[in-house]
Amino acid sequence: MIPRYSRPEMASLWEPQTRFRIWFEIEAHACDAMAEIGIVPKAAVEIIWAKGKHLDFDVARIDAIEKVTKHDVIAFLTYLADEIGPEARFLHLGMTSSDLLDTCLAVQLSRAADLLIKDLDGLLKALKRRALEHKMTPSIGRSHGIHAEPVTFGLKLAEAYAEFSRARARLVAARAEIATCAISGAVGTFANIDPRVEDYVARKLSLTPEPASTQIIPRDRHAMFFATLGVVASSVERLATEIRHLQRTEVLEAEEYFSEGQKGSSAMPHKRNPVLSENLTGLARLVRGMALPAMEDVALWHERDISHSSVERVIGPDATIALDFALTRLADVIDKLVVYPENMKKNLEALGGLIHSQRVLLALTQKGLARERAYTLVQRNAMPVWRGEGNFLDLLKKDADVKAVLSDGELESLFDLGYHLKHVDYIFNRVFGES
Repeated sequence: MIPRYSRPEMASLWEPQTRFRIWFEIEAHACDAMAEIGIVPKAAVEIIWAKGKHLDFDVARIDAIEKVTKHDVIAFLTYLADEIGPEARFLHLGMTSSDLLDTCLAVQLSRAADLLIKDLDGLLKALKRRALEHKMTPSIGRSHGIHAEPVTFGLKLAEAYAEFSRARARLVAARAEIATCAISGAVGTFANIDPRVEDYVARKLSLTPEPASTQIIPRDRHAMFFATLGVVASSVERLATEIRHLQRTEVLEAEEYFSEGQKGSSAMPHKRNPVLSENLTGLARLVRGMALPAMEDVALWHERDISHSSVERVIGPDATIALDFALTRLADVIDKLVVYPENMKKNLEALGGLIHSQRVLLALTQKGLARERAYTLVQRNAMPVWRGEGNFLDLLKKDADVKAVLSDGELESLFDLGYHLKHVDYIFNRVFGES
């Protein structure tokens, strides 16, 4: 991922220095296990740890070796042999490259998931604070982009909170599934390595042994992990799209914070654009787009091939880095979001009372009218208001068929905004728990 959309802690997980450090630890832990069962001299393992534990890996040198070997793991082991000496012959004993690569990827994805879960916690905190702040701030609800019935702005944010709570739970589950170790040797039979080595390495790295690896960890685990990232990204886009719509000039119920000195357009000095939310929409598309190749990686040939390798070298860093950046940016957008209750009130009143049409419809049916007849009466008074020809309540009061069923006082009582908000507390308690 390009630096523009990278945060240091997540990006560092994918740097060569980090990868080589994890590779070394996998190899050294495997040696520890083999020493415990008497396959490798303990003195040799002590030297391996002493010389490798704080080694500053020479990435350029390893890359230079790989140019000759055309094999990244062999290049790494060749480098370690030079740095550690004769004891390095005990490294990688009975292992295959995938044991190292797949277990390392599991560590990286697990750590990336931890950072993403932390990001979600920050977003949830911001959503909860703003939802409670605007719990009873009335605004118009929309279906198909058209005014429907009243909601509150707090409800919009509470809905997002519930969605990202589910996202967090999914990511926790995906992390558990991906935190899987395989040190089972060529084609996964443990023919040249004791299964106890795998158990030991797994414990040391807080992973779970893969029950039945081939020569690799099955890629359905990775597919689920990246699919989960894609779903989380889709939730990011949904909230970002809502903000973009609310910031439109004709709506302007909320907008991104516009800092001092910020410029909205190179040509039009008046512009204040929802650039952060638009950026989040684009990043979500990227992350979501990386789920499909992960799914296509599931079907590999026999016990293994490496058609998945090039995919994962790209989507591992890029998907996690992009989503990390997006979640953090979204939390900041919500935290600083500028809300305009007065514009929400103006928009609520824009259709001359039509937002109460369902209440009138239901009241007529409760008075004994057939639903179709009641619908016709309400609609014939609503359509002129839609065209800007009068006020809904006034027209209803003048309609003889309506007046025959509902008095003026009864009609007026149906235009109560509070009626629509009476269960906001109930919804908030379901989302946030009793406060």
